[in-house]
Amino acid sequence: MKKHTLLILLVLGLSFNVNGQNFTKQDTLRGSITPERAWWDLNYYNLNIKVQPDNQSIAGYNIIRYKVLEESNVIQIDLQEPLKIDAISQDKKDLDYTSHGSAHFVHLKKKQIPGEFNELYVQYSGNPRKAKRAPWDGGFSWNKDENGNHFVATSCQGLGASAWWPNKDHMYDEVDSMRIAIDVPKDLVAVANGRLREEYLYDFGGYKLYDWFVSNPINNYGVNVNIGDYVQFGEKYDGEKGTLDVDYYVLRDNLEKAKEQFKQTSMMLEAFEHWFGPYPFYEDSFKLVEVPYLGMEHQSSVTYGNKYQNGYLGRDLSGSGWGLKFDFIIIHEGGHEWFANNITYKDVADMWIHEGFTAYSENLYLDYHYGTKAASEYVIGTRANIQNDIPIIGIYNVNKKGSGDMYYKGANMLHTLRQLIEDDKLWRQILRGLNAEFYHQTVTTEQIENYISNKTEKDLSAFFNQYLRTTMIPKLEYKLEGKSITHRYVDVVEDFDMPIRVFTNGKEQWLFPSKEWKTETLQSEELTLDDNFYILYQKI
Repeated sequence: MKKHTLLILLVLGLSFNVNGQNFTKQDTLRGSITPERAWWDLNYYNLNIKVQPDNQSIAGYNIIRYKVLEESNVIQIDLQEPLKIDAISQDKKDLDYTSHGSAHFVHLKKKQIPGEFNELYVQYSGNPRKAKRAPWDGGFSWNKDENGNHFVATSCQGLGASAWWPNKDHMYDEVDSMRIAIDVPKDLVAVANGRLREEYLYDFGGYKLYDWFVSNPINNYGVNVNIGDYVQFGEKYDGEKGTLDVDYYVLRDNLEKAKEQFKQTSMMLEAFEHWFGPYPFYEDSFKLVEVPYLGMEHQSSVTYGNKYQNGYLGRDLSGSGWGLKFDFIIIHEGGHEWFANNITYKDVADMWIHEGFTAYSENLYLDYHYGTKAASEYVIGTRANIQNDIPIIGIYNVNKKGSGDMYYKGANMLHTLRQLIEDDKLWRQILRGLNAEFYHQTVTTEQIENYISNKTEKDLSAFFNQYLRTTMIPKLEYKLEGKSITHRYVDVVEDFDMPIRVFTNGKEQWLFPSKEWKTETLQSEELTLDDNFYILYQKI
């Protein structure tokens, strides 16, 4: 009955309520695998875009190649207002379409035969949405550098790539490869994902073409365009899969600062190849590109705006001092090449897979270069940023992410899990194994949970339910009488019985609490609690 009611509401375009929150038909069209998306599989994008910074407009087309999975005659293409579709065609035959907000349902004339590949041509233009607070709200950032030159960039995580180009705007289906061709005023440089194949100066019109090609699968929000008075320099990194081309595009006046600050890139690659396995996109190279906002994890074209300083705009988010040992954007956004771009969530409700693991990568970077004590102090320090407002898993099928706690609550959950495993060799194998098992794939939380549970040979379902699906932090209530400790967990989910490590007279000892009162004998009356576990302690 509930399913039928929901369908009726969707057809009528009315709002519906999930977990006390109202959602609309547009939320469902954006956030779910609709029937008009499910029958075809992305193969190739050929995106061509002319950017006119003087009037903050764009115009272009995208040729979408896809494989037919089953017969259908309606295909959903997404493009957000205020951009407009100018024409849609297949095999040079114009097609009609029906629009419902940002979702456009194209009525195909050609019979769609399973197994065959077809192409759809979508022409569009307009003044795209402006980013007011990039990268958190997304869109185009139209800025100028200190010399008055145009300085332009895109960002669209969560908002969706359809904010600036037409595509299949759902994360479950990544395109296998793509071309990004950008026309910009000839005195500017355009940088996108992958490798630069061609630069072409037109004989008229004052524009220049930059032709980029991405040979690996890429998620939609990972695609970007960056435009400025760039200069380029680079290096070769000797990595696990051979020689990796590393390039940097920075504003002309910042060249010397960049040459010094970006030395951390090789340190990042070394640490993360150790923990996570080979950089996932050797074929497409690695780039850092300066932009007029803080930064974003665009695949093989990581954007940077941290003003050439360590920390997060010069601040240590952990309060431990260790956060000033590295440039937050280089390390954090670089870590996303493994968790976000290699392993990608299918639904934005599972964004913690990107942000939790990548926030955790910050302290793994410290672990590799400065030691385990530094890493622990950093991640424990970041707990001060956790709000516990709503769960860090969002609501599925309506493009609704979870709490911002996905960053540092996610990181502390993983840090706690490392303690439980008590085997750093195995923990490293799990992290590397995730990137091998789900190489260039889109995944769900369930897949990640099952993989870790299988490799640890532990039932971690209650552990993940506690930290991912509730706002409760486990609290250990305890009382001491000589060498006896009586304890229990409160504020925990059913079957939560995580063991914890304590130290008695400096020696390690494990306790095994549950929701029921239990008494155990300590090795000594001197007790030190271990802060590496993300729980609360209350002495009774």
